[in-house]
Amino acid sequence: MEFVRLEVADGVATIRLDRPKMNAISFQVQRELREAAAEASERDDVRAVVLWGGERVFAAGNDVKEMADLGYAEMVQASASVSSATTAIARIPKPVVAAVNGYALGGGCELALAADVRFAAEDATLGQPEMLLGIIPGAGGTQRLSRLVGPSKAKDLIFTGRFVKADEALAIGLVDKVVPAAEVYDAALAWARQFAEGPAFALRAAKETIDRGLEADLETGLEIERQQFAALFATEDRALGMSSFVESGPGKARFVGR
Repeated sequence: MEFVRLEVADGVATIRLDRPKMNAISFQVQRELREAAAEASERDDVRAVVLWGGERVFAAGNDVKEMADLGYAEMVQASASVSSATTAIARIPKPVVAAVNGYALGGGCELALAADVRFAAEDATLGQPEMLLGIIPGAGGTQRLSRLVGPSKAKDLIFTGRFVKADEALAIGLVDKVVPAAEVYDAALAWARQFAEGPAFALRAAKETIDRGLEADLETGLEIERQQFAALFATEDRALGMSSFVESGPGKARFVGR
């Protein structure tokens, strides 16, 4: 891959965007994000993922120059690529944290929204400015943003296209933690590392149950939870965790990921 790298160390994968100057998300970057997400999903030595654009910028949006001359017929075909890259990140069956330095705008903000949690630099700027181009977010922004911060706040951000600084992003729930710019990646990495030796199937079940449950009514969500809960009794980690609790108390189990 040319613009997206996947690096693994100590059970944590870093999916790193690196397309100078502003990590604009082109169709090629979208394809490479899908490839990186698939690899992170499949590798047994990956227990959690950090999504990072580097110290300067997370991603300043989709590549507008690439889309500017496309008509309706072409975008009908291309729109699947636009949304499927963020969907691929969202469907990684492991904890994913976005480490946001600099700008996360448009498609970059949508990419951050696809993570499970978001850590932002004190000087980070987020937003969905697509309205200023005469379009709407097309990579999940209208859906994930409204589910995260509520419909009225999402409508304010999307209707106006205004930028949001880190302190406001934290206040409305768009990001989960704000730290000094130099510490963003390390803070995200520390969060991810706590799962490196965790119960892999239980983490996967928790993520899937929450995500699928949010897409359904309460009764259906509870049934999804019941099935996933029961299924975990077939795992070795469940036996290890419960026997460790009985013998030594909570928090001392050594899981094996099976």
